[in-house]
Amino acid sequence: MLILLPPSEGKTAATVGDPLDHPSLWLPGLATARKRVLTRLVAMSKRTSARAVADSLATLGLSAGQRDEITRNAELLTAPAAPAASIYSGVLYEALDLPGLTADARAWVEARAVVFSGLWGVVRLDDRIPAYRLSVGVSLPGLGGLTAYWKKALPRALDPVAGAGPVLDLRSGAYGAMWTPPAGCSATVRVLHERVVDGVARRSVVSHFNKATKGRIVRALAEAGAAPASVDEIVTALRDLKHTVEEQPTAPGRPRQLDVVVSEL
Repeated sequence: MLILLPPSEGKTAATVGDPLDHPSLWLPGLATARKRVLTRLVAMSKRTSARAVADSLATLGLSAGQRDEITRNAELLTAPAAPAASIYSGVLYEALDLPGLTADARAWVEARAVVFSGLWGVVRLDDRIPAYRLSVGVSLPGLGGLTAYWKKALPRALDPVAGAGPVLDLRSGAYGAMWTPPAGCSATVRVLHERVVDGVARRSVVSHFNKATKGRIVRALAEAGAAPASVDEIVTALRDLKHTVEEQPTAPGRPRQLDVVVSEL
């Protein structure tokens, strides 16, 4: 089983530790592709003229008040690295709470969950990386759009790992476009909040709690030591864990679409 996660925009930088070691990252065959992105990002971020800084902020989609993010990117080659699980600090990762899991449950997550990234392509949660700022929606000078870049680079490395699945895809749309799991063995998840208004049940997608629920899903599966061998067994495992799961119709050859319905946020 492979669980696909998005990164978090918020990151907690390591304060001590050795810098990034490319060969130690999961799927070392991606090292060249990763180095190309890293080199372009660092080179852009090292430019210090007012115009260059303004260009870098615009490229990364940052405000003038986020100039420190440019400085951080400029130092990526020497910055301390730490496990990705401690670098990513957004809502999903807070809900997952990897440090709070038992050793067995943590090992379960680290063996199955992978994080998609505009900079690294994809990493495991125990891979050591520095904190950075680079969305997959960015187009880097001399490299182009990162979505298209990784969409070309990832299949050769990831397709053999995914094999016959199952793959539980918890990524957001932008990161979902980086790589498509093999047809027939994957499922995407949408979280819907159901509430009763004037006696009528209404459902809506809520971004913040969508991420939190996905983190809780991974945590619950890890604590249960789930070992689904198919998408059907993923659905059964989630229902056994008291999640309300409804499957939506999809076109042949497309990932299956699972709606997880929650009444409390």
